[in-house]
Amino acid sequence: MAQEQELSGQSRQEQIGAPPGSELRSEPRFALLIRTAKIIADGREFLCIIRDVSGSGLKIRLFSPLPPSRELSIEQVNGDRYPVDLVWQTEDYAGLRFRDEIAVERLLDEGGSTLPRKQVRLRIALDGVLHSGGEAVRIAFKDISQQGACVESEKWLLMNELVRIETGVTPPLYAKVRWRSHPRYGLIFEHTFKLDELARISAPLQFAEALQEHGPTQRSGSSGEASGPRPV
Repeated sequence: MAQEQELSGQSRQEQIGAPPGSELRSEPRFALLIRTAKIIADGREFLCIIRDVSGSGLKIRLFSPLPPSRELSIEQVNGDRYPVDLVWQTEDYAGLRFRDEIAVERLLDEGGSTLPRKQVRLRIALDGVLHSGGEAVRIAFKDISQQGACVESEKWLLMNELVRIETGVTPPLYAKVRWRSHPRYGLIFEHTFKLDELARISAPLQFAEALQEHGPTQRSGSSGEASGPRPV
């Protein structure tokens, strides 16, 4: 469970990454040691960690620079989504402003659910080859998390069947079928991803799609655009 504390003065300045002497918001901010979420840039989803938040904005930890985008929103694991604007960005962090005032307590509480906390699932455009029963078939990933994935397969798979998947951008994935609604199957990985591992696998794929839609980034732009992940 993340821990929160109210910040003020110089400590607030350090937490939000603001330059020394810069003007700070008058409302309180709350530091979150870790709160996994995803930031959605024109439909492309990137893992991030919320580090502090107020009623008007928040600071997130990035695993890759964000691509140029027209629409941004932050989504929590409980599905709550908040439209935001990008205020500043460095290699590892970004400052976001909520477009509308929010209830900070709800964001911190993530809906007050007593159920085990879900993991962030990323919609992703990724193909692979699934090996099952001596056959190799093409599959398409619909989403992925640290623990599993949803895939589409023309081959009928058995419940609890162990399969091996090769993608070209991940190590070979060994997984068991946990649910099925042919042609869609829910898989649970034998070995889970670390958060940063999944972020660095998924980000270049999402970034490449965004670049294809928006065209090549301008070299005269920000350092974040020039140093973005390269397509796999």
